[in-house]
Amino acid sequence: MPREAELSNIERTFILEALAQNIRLDGRARDDFRNLDVSFGDDYGACAVQLGKTKVNTRISAEVTKPFEERKFDGIFTITTELSPLASPAFETGRQTEQEVIVSRILEKAIRRSNAIDTESLCIIAGAKCWSIRADVHVLDYDGGLVDASCISIIAALQHFRRPDVSIDGENVTIYSLAEREPVPLSLMHHPICITFSFYHGGETVLLDATLHEEQARDGEMIVTMNRHGELCQIAKLGGVSVDALILLGCMNMTVTKVKDITELISTKLREDATQRDVGGLIAELSAQNDR
Repeated sequence: MPREAELSNIERTFILEALAQNIRLDGRARDDFRNLDVSFGDDYGACAVQLGKTKVNTRISAEVTKPFEERKFDGIFTITTELSPLASPAFETGRQTEQEVIVSRILEKAIRRSNAIDTESLCIIAGAKCWSIRADVHVLDYDGGLVDASCISIIAALQHFRRPDVSIDGENVTIYSLAEREPVPLSLMHHPICITFSFYHGGETVLLDATLHEEQARDGEMIVTMNRHGELCQIAKLGGVSVDALILLGCMNMTVTKVKDITELISTKLREDATQRDVGGLIAELSAQNDR
């Protein structure tokens, strides 16, 4: 089975000694994110996120299907992740690695189980027809921060997505194309964002947004999911070194700030995309001044 090239003892020692002197290899402070870029494609629901050298593409799709028997009044929302050898030699096509399973579960808890999307709004005819929303996450390049980049990509894509409008006449459902009716945005309850912390030197040193080499040298990690209102959605600490409670509280405070910054960045990018799509349209009409 292919594996990611491991750090040599010299590289590991160099990284740890540099961190002990409050120095990171890329010159960032301990609580700094790498450059984050969010962009949208021509189709609704296509989002690309680049966090440093890590690149993630997410595409949202929708189809009409039958709801689950035990949830007749709810639609369906699923998340699928694909970690291909294109991103890293540690990933294999058609075979889930342990990391891919962990990433999928964390994203499920962070977004789907936190009820980020209002599944009741996806119901068309109770027990008969509903919308099935699917988020396909493709990792194109991997250099650490995979959960954070994937979560940001999914949340941005969900906000950007528009499903076709429908009309109901008895049991007959008519789906309108984008040319016939304005598409409908998804109903989102909140916007959870994942922030990953890495621990070193027995939990005394904390890094935000570690690169791949920094991840390979860490003693433990913790993933915090929170929305911009400061509501905690989940904490995932998958083993590793124990961490003092005061350090954890500091991580929570840092998460609040970073989540607000990321949420604002996504909102800004969405407004820019909406403006580009509406050149000469409704926005221009509403902002036009009357000639007097």
